[in-house]
Amino acid sequence: MTEMLSHGTEPDAMAAATEAEGEKKIQGRTPWQLVRARLWHDKVTMVILGVVGFAVLLAIAAPILSATGVLDPFKTDASLLDVNAGSVPKGAWGGMTWEHPLGVEPGTGRDVLSRLVLGVTFSLTVALASTLVAIIIGTVVGLISGFAGGKVDFVLSRIIDMVLTFPQTLMLIALSGMFIAVLTEKLHVPPGNPANGLYIILVLGLFGWPGFARIIRGQVLSLREREFIEAARSLGARNGRIYFKELLPNLWAPVLVYFTLMLPAFISAEAALSFLGVGIKPPTPTLGNILTDSVNYSTAAPTFFFFPAIIIAILVLSLNLLGDGLRDALDPKGNR
Repeated sequence: MTEMLSHGTEPDAMAAATEAEGEKKIQGRTPWQLVRARLWHDKVTMVILGVVGFAVLLAIAAPILSATGVLDPFKTDASLLDVNAGSVPKGAWGGMTWEHPLGVEPGTGRDVLSRLVLGVTFSLTVALASTLVAIIIGTVVGLISGFAGGKVDFVLSRIIDMVLTFPQTLMLIALSGMFIAVLTEKLHVPPGNPANGLYIILVLGLFGWPGFARIIRGQVLSLREREFIEAARSLGARNGRIYFKELLPNLWAPVLVYFTLMLPAFISAEAALSFLGVGIKPPTPTLGNILTDSVNYSTAAPTFFFFPAIIIAILVLSLNLLGDGLRDALDPKGNR
C-alpha cells in the first residue's frame, strides 16, 4: 500500500512542477515592458536615443562648465584674427588649434566650441519651454473639446481653426516690438535677451498647440465611449476627475510622440527667427544666432558656417527619428 501511494504521488508532483514552469513561461508583461522590449530590439532608435541623451547631458553641463571656466564663450581675442583680411581667423580651417578645436569666431575671436556647446543649452531651453506650453494647452483644450461635445466642442474647434489661420511668422515680426515692450514694462521682465527669449517661448507655444489639440480631441472622442468612462460617470465622478484621472493616463503615448516631434520643429523655428532678427541676440549664444552670424562669413570662413548648421541638422534629425521610433514602439499593432 505504501509503495502504491508513493508511486501515485510522484506523477502528481511532476505534473504540478510542470504546470508551475508553464505558468512562469507564459507570464504576461506590462505595457511598459513591451515598449522597452520593442525599443531594445530597434537598434537605430537606441543609437538615436544615445545621441539625444548626450545632447541633453551636454546642455545641462554647459552652464556649469562655463561658470567654472572650462568653457569661455564670451572672451574675445583680436590677436587670433587677421585684420587685413577682414577679421577672419588666422591659419587654416577657421583658426583650429588645440586650444580652439573648432576654431574661433570671425570678427570677435571667441571660441566656437564654447559658444556652440552653450548655444545648445539655450536653443534646447527655448524649444523645450515652447513645447511644454503647446503640449499643456493642446492637451487641456483637446480633452475638454472631445469630452464635452456639443456647443463647447463647436466653440473650441472654431478657436483652433482661427489660431491656425494666423500667419505666425509675420505676426512674430510685426508684433515683436509691442509685446516685448509689454513684457518689460508691465511684467517687469529684464529687457534684452530675457524679454526676447520669453517672447519667443510664448509665441511659439501659443501658436503651436492647435494641431496637437486636434489629435487629443480625436483620441478623446474614441475613449469617451469606452466602458471605464461609463463606469466613472455612473459612480458620479466629476468632469475634472474624468479628464485627468481616467482620460489623461490613456493619452500618454500620443503626448510623448508629439512632444518628440514638436521639439525639433521649435529648434528649427528658433534658428529661423534669429535669422529674421526676432530671436535672442549675441553675445548670448544660441544655435540660431550663431548660424545667422556665420552667414556673413560663409565664404571667408566656411567652417564657422558648417559647424552650427551640422549641429542643428543632427539635433533635428535625431529628435525626429526618436519620435518615429517611439511611435512604432508604442503602437501595439506595429509588428503585425
